[in-house]
Amino acid sequence: MSGIVLSAAVRQNLLSLQSTAALLATTQNALATGNKVNSALDNPTNFFTAQGLDNRASDINNLLDSIGNGVQVLQAANTGITSLQKLVDTAKSIANQVLQAPTGYTAKSTSTSSVLLGTSANLVDGTDIKATDVLDIAATSGGTATHIVFGASESLAQLNTALAANNLTASLDSGNHLVITTTNDAISSTVTPTFTNTGGGTATFGAGTAPVADPASQAIRASLVGQYNNIITQITTTAQDSSFNGINLLNGDNLKLTFDETAKSTLNVTGVTYSATGLGLASLVSGTDFLDNSSANAALTKLGSASTTLRTEASALGSNLSVVQLRQDFNKSLINVLQTGASNLTLADANEEAANSQALSTRQSIAVSALSLANQSQQSVLQLLR
Repeated sequence: MSGIVLSAAVRQNLLSLQSTAALLATTQNALATGNKVNSALDNPTNFFTAQGLDNRASDINNLLDSIGNGVQVLQAANTGITSLQKLVDTAKSIANQVLQAPTGYTAKSTSTSSVLLGTSANLVDGTDIKATDVLDIAATSGGTATHIVFGASESLAQLNTALAANNLTASLDSGNHLVITTTNDAISSTVTPTFTNTGGGTATFGAGTAPVADPASQAIRASLVGQYNNIITQITTTAQDSSFNGINLLNGDNLKLTFDETAKSTLNVTGVTYSATGLGLASLVSGTDFLDNSSANAALTKLGSASTTLRTEASALGSNLSVVQLRQDFNKSLINVLQTGASNLTLADANEEAANSQALSTRQSIAVSALSLANQSQQSVLQLLR
């Protein structure tokens, strides 16, 4: 107040007391809030730097939820592949039971030559079978078509070697006629030989006899077809159910994960379609499939390929899962680093501020005493006036 006259000593002590009070208020605020920087007015550089670090930590923390969901999507797919592998192994077991089941036919298909031949050492007799005569047989179950051009010498052993790829065997009956017979692998097929007398021979082959089915054995095989088809259905439904949060990596969906706040660090996981059809598997037809070993071996070949495919994908999923989990752990550690850095810029040292408070309280008491002393000269004048 302009109307009040204070001595220089009083004014100096009053200024010191005001300064101490301001410092004490700042210290008490730091103790109360735990921060030495509460606003840009306290320390603009530290305040805005800490705010930037906190904002980045918050952005990365928001990504952790989507990364966690990504981990679950990958784990759901991995769980699905594990189940699919077990189903494929079960289907293999069923196909192997076909190989161990009783032969499905009591009689095989045969075709017999119409004329007598030479010896087993040389079937070419120069009359009925001559050099360059041709034997053609359509492919049997699981076999490849046969095309044999007879030479000047053709032994029974050589002929059997050529027929093996078509699941056929050759033999001479008691009348020295050549007999073509299906093997167990192609026992459901009817042999259909065609003989062309290119060299001028006269031999012909009769129509192949049809195989005779064994009802009891075929009933067993039909039951195995039903069991196999049930497994194929389960493969498809299991693949369709291997989803998490609407994403199914085994049903053609893709997964994209973002690891940093700038969206520059990402991971794209391409989905696959692992229904039965996607794995190259299909349901079988009772009365057509599993009738002989060739059908069972064909199913085993496809199942083996499906199993290899599943193992390869399981390895890829495992690799991607490891990457995502590592980035998840990295982000958590980085958030801690950012938050710690922000705290170092703004947090107050409670011990230091407590010591400052004690020192300032003492200084304030001293300043009050000094102010009292500065006023003593005026008090003396007051005593004289009285």
